[in-house]
Amino acid sequence: MINTSYLRSGLTIAASLLASAVGIPALADGPADARVVLVPSSGPLVSLRLVFRVGSADDPKGKEGLAALTAAMVAQGGTKTLKYEEVLDRFFPIAAELNGNCLKEVSVFSGDVHKDNLGSYIPLATEMIASPRFAPEDFDRLREEALDHLTKTLRGDNDEALGKWTLQSALYENHPYGRPDEGLVAGLKAITLDDVKDFHRTHYTRDRLFLGLAGAANAETVKLIENGLSPLVRVSELQPTTIPPVGPPRGLEVTIVTKPAEATAISIGFPIDVTRTDDDFYALAVANSFLGEHRTFNGRLMQDLRGKRGLNYGDYSYIEDFIQEGQSTFPIPNNHRSRQYFSIWIRPVPTDKAVFALRAALWEVDRLIEKGMTPEEFEATRSFLLNYSKLWVQTLSRRLGYAIEGTLYGRKDLVTELADRLPKLTVDQVNAAVRRHLKPSGMKVAIVAGNAEELRGLLTSGKPSPIVYDTQGTPQEILDQDKLIEVFPLKDVSVRIVPVEQMFEK
Repeated sequence: MINTSYLRSGLTIAASLLASAVGIPALADGPADARVVLVPSSGPLVSLRLVFRVGSADDPKGKEGLAALTAAMVAQGGTKTLKYEEVLDRFFPIAAELNGNCLKEVSVFSGDVHKDNLGSYIPLATEMIASPRFAPEDFDRLREEALDHLTKTLRGDNDEALGKWTLQSALYENHPYGRPDEGLVAGLKAITLDDVKDFHRTHYTRDRLFLGLAGAANAETVKLIENGLSPLVRVSELQPTTIPPVGPPRGLEVTIVTKPAEATAISIGFPIDVTRTDDDFYALAVANSFLGEHRTFNGRLMQDLRGKRGLNYGDYSYIEDFIQEGQSTFPIPNNHRSRQYFSIWIRPVPTDKAVFALRAALWEVDRLIEKGMTPEEFEATRSFLLNYSKLWVQTLSRRLGYAIEGTLYGRKDLVTELADRLPKLTVDQVNAAVRRHLKPSGMKVAIVAGNAEELRGLLTSGKPSPIVYDTQGTPQEILDQDKLIEVFPLKDVSVRIVPVEQMFEK
């Protein structure tokens, strides 16, 4: 069972409501302040999540990266009384840590600890959040790490992530979402330590806080949290950042990032006006699982492009921003966004097959829109998703994260919403939702490739792009489909080529 309660009179009453939920009498009422999410669970572990409604969308213009750098200074910068190395020394014997992550609209801090170690863990973790050290040497270290991520990791070593951020930068040009969460090179270089201190003071406030506790919490846990977070300002002096909608693309707007590359990474997308607050989201979840459930062969993209053609490694689709949690196949929890987009991610494709792969993905989307799912496909996918989604909450921390997400969207957690709604859905409702939301006037495409000029010519020529298989024995049914795919129209194509050195610069 998940309990959610508005937090009143700051953390004092937050503690009282939380305490009430675990059987402790509540304290007095007061003005609304923040919100608590509690996930009771048997067992010896406790999960803690603190979600602040502040993210990279709140970066001031010219100082892009300030929100992420502030979150890094909190999670990896020590406290007023302890250097970060000393914090780690105290975490080590209790097998604990405090993770920090800045996303578009939230900054999330989380950790897990055995209940016997709460007395050591909570004061330390909350001091890191409420009273960070903000040492100059940590500022220099963490800002350099952020710059290295943009200029070395994204530009140099990770073409898949480069393609995904290029797509978002194109989708949300001149928009609070239109850059990596880590910021921009020029923005990071302009940030000062005083900027970080001021950003923390004005944005890490109790009215922006969603506090989550799961597991073996008790009254003493609540008291420890209350004491630890008491230095935080109660109400932010700033209004939350408004996230405006973006207009739809026209035609096929392609950005090619040119760099030395042996393969091609392709990302495709367009904005959608659906989030988990909308009923259609759950119908689209079924359609998306059918088209491209992440890292499974349930999706048609994966079955047809990789399974039947051996075209590449991974072919997935998404109806909301997707960030994989570590090496798992699951998304990170608490990536709440007011605006979403549909996307397809085609992982490394041989250079000579890139245009065919792009056409194949667009052909699959068009086939879904025009023909829809059959009743048999719908039943199979609904059954798969009902069962598969339960894996998303397989840990205490993930359960807590999804519970907080539900509160942010004004819904139950996603897995419970799917369990409630999918049995009542019909195939006609799913196909209608697909036609309403996945049939745009155009799409944005981001391609990372080493043959940019050649690709531009192929994309704008209108000529067929036949696939040549490296082996014999492809079934005739697939060869017949290939004839349709190789001439699938690429309408109103415009191409801009950007040298990788210019990506995320300013």
